[in-house]
Amino acid sequence: MDETLTPPFDAERDHWRGGAEPATTLLMFGDFQCPFTRAAVRRLSKLAPLYGDSLRFAFRHFPLTELHPRALAAAIFAEAAGEQGRFWELFDVLVAHQEALEADDLLRYAREVGVDFARADEEAILVRIQADVRSGIASEVQGTPTLFLDEVELGGSHDTASLRAALEEAGATPR
Repeated sequence: MDETLTPPFDAERDHWRGGAEPATTLLMFGDFQCPFTRAAVRRLSKLAPLYGDSLRFAFRHFPLTELHPRALAAAIFAEAAGEQGRFWELFDVLVAHQEALEADDLLRYAREVGVDFARADEEAILVRIQADVRSGIASEVQGTPTLFLDEVELGGSHDTASLRAALEEAGATPR
């Protein structure tokens, strides 16, 4: 499968961390309740420091609500954090505590990272999540995680060795 990312990565819109002008962008469609998303994020978290500013990691929401009933709520809280400049802080907490995503848990995590959920624009948040999902559908995402490396779907295994080889082939340079 050689699908391309639709729409392309947008540094102004997408949530990303890493180098501002990297050689390589890795974008994940993920679901906070998906164990495979969690595993991929953990592998990428170990790999990313090896590449410094030559790698940018981006995330778009693709909650699989039929399989993961708390995924949408977690995405809503992550976006509320994003509105307050704390997306990645809450992202890391949600991934680490994937087994506890009930409403009370989400409120507690938001408070712990300094997010005032009462200030959230829930309508705008839902529009953003729906846009991510539409982007995934347009990009022929079938499940989570789905990775795009420089806007081309990265098929095959997402094990550490395969990810490292793909990143380096795409131009990410280890330190």
